[in-house]
Amino acid sequence: MEAKVTYEEAIRRVLEVTGPVGKERIPLADSFSRILGEAVTASELVPPFDRSPYDGYALCSEDVKLASPAHPITLRILEEIPAGSTSHCPVTAGTAVKILTGAPIPEGADAVVMFEETEFTDRQVTLFHPLNPGENIVCAGEDVRRGEALAGEGQKIDAGLMGALAAQNRTEVTVFRRPVIGLISTGSELVSVGRFLGPGQVHDFNRYSLTGTLLSLGCVPVFYGIAGDRVSAIAGAIQKALAECDGVLLTGGVSAGDYDRTPEAMEAAGVRLLFRGCAIKPGMACAYGTADGKLVGALSGNPSSAMVNFQVIARPALLKLCGRREYRPRELVVTLEGSFEKKSPVTRFLWGHLDLSQGEARIRISGKQGNVALGGMIGCDGMAVVPAGSGRLEDGTRLKGIWLGG
Repeated sequence: MEAKVTYEEAIRRVLEVTGPVGKERIPLADSFSRILGEAVTASELVPPFDRSPYDGYALCSEDVKLASPAHPITLRILEEIPAGSTSHCPVTAGTAVKILTGAPIPEGADAVVMFEETEFTDRQVTLFHPLNPGENIVCAGEDVRRGEALAGEGQKIDAGLMGALAAQNRTEVTVFRRPVIGLISTGSELVSVGRFLGPGQVHDFNRYSLTGTLLSLGCVPVFYGIAGDRVSAIAGAIQKALAECDGVLLTGGVSAGDYDRTPEAMEAAGVRLLFRGCAIKPGMACAYGTADGKLVGALSGNPSSAMVNFQVIARPALLKLCGRREYRPRELVVTLEGSFEKKSPVTRFLWGHLDLSQGEARIRISGKQGNVALGGMIGCDGMAVVPAGSGRLEDGTRLKGIWLGG
């Protein structure tokens, strides 16, 4: 097996073996941020009737076509229609109906004038300008027509879509099931958070970085413990996670040292390796494979290496697993704020903060980069992609960027 595939090839390989995990029916009230598992077409008009967008008076435009400040026209008020009510009599020549926002337009009326543009009493209203037929009327179906496509399978349900589904009287919706992802930490130096550190030990922080990122994508993380460095223990944890989850992620043990046994453990657990190593920095050390149709990814134990590799390679596959229609990296052109001094013999990813305030996408690179820079990821919502073979980058350099939101 060749080493250090390009990240484009790595993405292609993991996407090739990944697909959505299945669907379920849930209450609409619980659907925010879930991934739609069906195409939704409107069966109801929105609004369902012609309605007034203002508090004012509904009338026949023909009655006021000659109205002007010099020759105002006065109409008799028949009744008042609040929202949720309907008229009791049609509008006829020389009459008007007081109407409140959201109320249905009464029969015979074809225009609405706002209160502020009239003079009125309880019994009559005076207009000082003409109205066109249909003026200030929201027509039935103006927002949504019957048969109109509202959303497609694989779309993330936002507040607007929830409201649109509610307007269609939908109480339930089909969504993709949230994938369950097993997390396994490896390394005899790791200690669970909450315990005191001994000599040479570090806390298992990668578990928490990955947990938060998985939750943000719509996955359900399940932790299977710290497996140490023994092949049998790591393989056993992988097999247990594969039996209970839709995919597995490990951290640690993927470099070339004597205690880097994770790829060997993956194969011992029945995982067919897709590739080992990717030509990126940070994140070069990794191994990805598949078992029983499930993706297994092993990332570096170094925090920035693990998270860069996750964002670049694992994230697209996990979004596809979630049922997302758009799962590939969301790329944009970014302008570098400040210089970057290091050379980049392979494709390099830099953590940064995106700024759209000046009419273009600018990225402010985090001051802490490199394999072990945990603090450099805090608050970052994007990455700049530095092409392989690049030297020092000047302030204002334009690069491909990846947006980590959404």
